[in-house]
Amino acid sequence: MTRAAGSKGMVLMTFAGIALLGSFLAACEPRPAPETVSAPSAPAIVAPQPASFQPPAPPPDSARMQCVTYARAVTGLDLRGDAWHWWETAGGRYGRGPEPSIYSVLVLAQSVRLARGHVAVVREVLDSRRIRVDHANWNNDERIVKDMLVVDVSAANDWTEVKFWNERANSWGNVYLAYGFIYPPGTESDRSASLAP
Repeated sequence: MTRAAGSKGMVLMTFAGIALLGSFLAACEPRPAPETVSAPSAPAIVAPQPASFQPPAPPPDSARMQCVTYARAVTGLDLRGDAWHWWETAGGRYGRGPEPSIYSVLVLAQSVRLARGHVAVVREVLDSRRIRVDHANWNNDERIVKDMLVVDVSAANDWTEVKFWNERANSWGNVYLAYGFIYPPGTESDRSASLAP
């Protein structure tokens, strides 16, 4: 073997050694994780807040008042008279409908127990059949009662027949006839938010 052939062999061996060393080092390197394509995550559901409705400051919980006085104070609705009369009076002035929304006012009809009807302010919409309300004078004691559960028991799911949860008896109360909900301006589209405590 000549000197030229020997140096050529050395060069080849050096390249072979470097290539072998490179393959060993490559085997030691952590391999990148395979890229996976995942479906875009669903956006978080945020309860909408009434954009244009700014509620008045509510009366203190210790205040004593009638249901209409309370509903007017909490919603700013400019309606007067007995509670059952609010439905008719609201016509042409405020939106009305069969679906509850935050700050909407549930209007009950006159009955033997409710000679003047009754109004309650929707605090939270739980689902298509259940809401929570704040109201006053429910037990003819002028007290403010907050977070009372109300269920729609109407056959058509149109909120024309409702029951209120009676905490004292730990059961549902009587069935009451209802006209529907009056919407303070700016609250009509808000179906799933809740009032601050």
